Amino acid sequence: METRLLPAIAATPEGQEADAILRACVHCGFCTATCPTYQLLGDELDGPRGRIYLIKQALEGGDVTAKTQLHLDRCLTCRSCETTCPSGVRYGRLVDIGRKFVDDRVGRRSTDAARRSALRRGLLSRSLFGGALTLGRLARPFLPRALAAGIPDARPAGPWPAARHAQRVLIPAGCVQPALAPNIDAATARVLDRAGISALGVEGGGCCGALSYHLSEHDEARALARRNIDAWWPHVERGASAIVVTASGCGVMVREYDHLLVRDAAYAERAKRIVELVRDPVEVVAASWPALAPRVARERTTVRVAFHPPCTLQHGMKIRGEVERLLVDAGHTLLPVADAHLCCGSAGTYSILQPELATALKANKLAALQDGKPDVIASANIGCITHLQSGTDRPVRHWIELIDEATR
Repeated sequence: METRLLPAIAATPEGQEADAILRACVHCGFCTATCPTYQLLGDELDGPRGRIYLIKQALEGGDVTAKTQLHLDRCLTCRSCETTCPSGVRYGRLVDIGRKFVDDRVGRRSTDAARRSALRRGLLSRSLFGGALTLGRLARPFLPRALAAGIPDARPAGPWPAARHAQRVLIPAGCVQPALAPNIDAATARVLDRAGISALGVEGGGCCGALSYHLSEHDEARALARRNIDAWWPHVERGASAIVVTASGCGVMVREYDHLLVRDAAYAERAKRIVELVRDPVEVVAASWPALAPRVARERTTVRVAFHPPCTLQHGMKIRGEVERLLVDAGHTLLPVADAHLCCGSAGTYSILQPELATALKANKLAALQDGKPDVIASANIGCITHLQSGTDRPVRHWIELIDEATR
């Protein structure tokens, strides 16, 4: 694709990156076939190719309006198009650059800006989010059914094994997961303990930065990344062999810290080291499976599982089929799920900011997941789990919890 970016933009690192991405696109349109919002809306401007043209037009000095902003806002950043693209277009990075550029020029209505600010403040603060969740659970009997469905039940974390093995890994606490589902990290620690790996919980950090970054608050995202690196670095210096991020949405963000902080002289090298160490739980558990397999209780009743691979796992980190293999090896019956490549509609804050589209995507995803009448729906990201659970009475759990139970 030929480009003529504005000189002031072309001279910036973001402009140079956007220019290279735009030039890689051959506008073949293969991406539209796997775009969730294009499938729902049927509008070229609500598909990757159309959004690429909008970003190109904006960066070249064309008209930028609230309509441009709306089409970019409707993108889930699921990156399914990246998996489909034969030219390797890094659409996820391009859309983040485009959103920031358009937001800086169009601005936001006061109500929209206030809502986005409140979301960031509420979700980034563990105390605020945890307090609000506790109040919501208490008030749930008095809330409208649709609102109450979005408030998950409290679940105990269970025991966290003491550090007793030579090999040690870190499990960062994150922002919302400790309040929503503390058992995910604890279950990961228990499974790794059985494999001869001690997991250390790290409390000093916080949000990975994805929420801020995808809401065009790039400086705030960098500050959050630096805070996490500062919290994790002493453990890295003491020999931690991996940083196990149990929410795939956070994992894919941490894996881009080197790109996020590439121009930060104080943190660039540390960010590279962090990226080398970050792992999704499936990577560690799969490598340790020979030690775990003998613990599987083969005589127990098989659980029928429908697995939803989050977009951040399959399209962002390019990990496909590994969780499914472990679930089968653990003795479960894995059910086929149609259109497994499509997003469930959670996408960080998307389900709050774009509720109509998110609800439609959730309904489609649940129809596919429940078609085989599973006993449980499993996923790998807290956002997907919470979003899907709000639309079904079937339990929706992190897959590591099923492995924890199978190897107990």
